[in-house]
Amino acid sequence: MSDNGQQSPNGAADTPTAPPSTEHLNIKVTDGNNEVFFKIKKSTKLEKLMKAFCERQGKDIRSARFLFEGQKVQPIDTPEQLEMADGDSIEVHQEQIGGSF
Repeated sequence: MSDNGQQSPNGAADTPTAPPSTEHLNIKVTDGNNEVFFKIKKSTKLEKLMKAFCERQGKDIRSARFLFEGQKVQPIDTPEQLEMADGDSIEVHQEQIGGSF
């Protein structure tokens, strides 16, 4: 019985293992009732995530306010600019108009 050299000494296949991807982040978006998880690139504008969340929840993007660590998220922001890490959360609030007597 011979070994054809198909495995490395530690028993794993000889294919190189890729390092864990640091290009993508898993971001949770929640409005208090619903949680949606998105996997996006660090360089992707958050507008894409914001639109997708609103479409899934039937919300108007113009009336939704997205916050990360208490700061308003702009559509042109990227996770990289906001120094987001894997597993971070974005909160969504309904923008209140009016309210004064």
